[in-house]
Amino acid sequence: MSPSEKPIYHRILLKLSGEALLGNQEFGIDPNTLNHISKAIGEIVKLGVEIAIVIGGGNMVRGEVWAKSGLDRVTCDQMGMLATVMNGLVLRDSFVTAGFPSTVMSPVAVQGVVETYDRRRAITYLEKKQIVVFVAGTGCPFFSTDTAASLRAIEVNADIVLKATKVDGIYSSDPKLHKDAKRFEKINYQDVIAQQLRVIDAAAICLCRDHNMPMRVFNMESHGILKRIIMGSNEGTIVS
Repeated sequence: MSPSEKPIYHRILLKLSGEALLGNQEFGIDPNTLNHISKAIGEIVKLGVEIAIVIGGGNMVRGEVWAKSGLDRVTCDQMGMLATVMNGLVLRDSFVTAGFPSTVMSPVAVQGVVETYDRRRAITYLEKKQIVVFVAGTGCPFFSTDTAASLRAIEVNADIVLKATKVDGIYSSDPKLHKDAKRFEKINYQDVIAQQLRVIDAAAICLCRDHNMPMRVFNMESHGILKRIIMGSNEGTIVS
């Protein structure tokens, strides 16, 4: 895929992990990292691309970790959902401060804080070029924010799911542990599931597969990569 003169996507769903906001910190949100992410997304807005975002909460709470300590899994997942709400609020205000209208929507009612998710209203916001930040995952325990990203992308008719990670794509094994790990430029849904390539949640892949929703996994820390992908650069790994 060669770079084009204009964006190749009209509407995208960007999946950001909570850890993407950490920077070099061990907990919370790094202001410099937040500023970097806001600028990268702002560049895409200026190109006329409609952007929806699903944000995780791992920089605040990881439900599965707390569950291993003996707490009820449903409660732990609900804690994680609330963590994504905090991240969503920070993202929204960062975008608004930079001059880009933004809305936060949650399937779990948080009255007076964020809007309750409504598919048609979300699409209307996107058509008006607002950045829509989806928080609280699917609103149900036992489902990851990867699954929420696939679900929301399908619901709002996005062209693609862009999953931002700290690695430059999907590998045959963990590249940090195995020097001979192979990076895939392209892989199909079924092979991701069959080979148990855990960079993406299996439920998320199944949703994309069943609805023909492509997904690209890429390293958000690479300077300018989001814009390059939007313009047609073949970076990371495409799952289709």
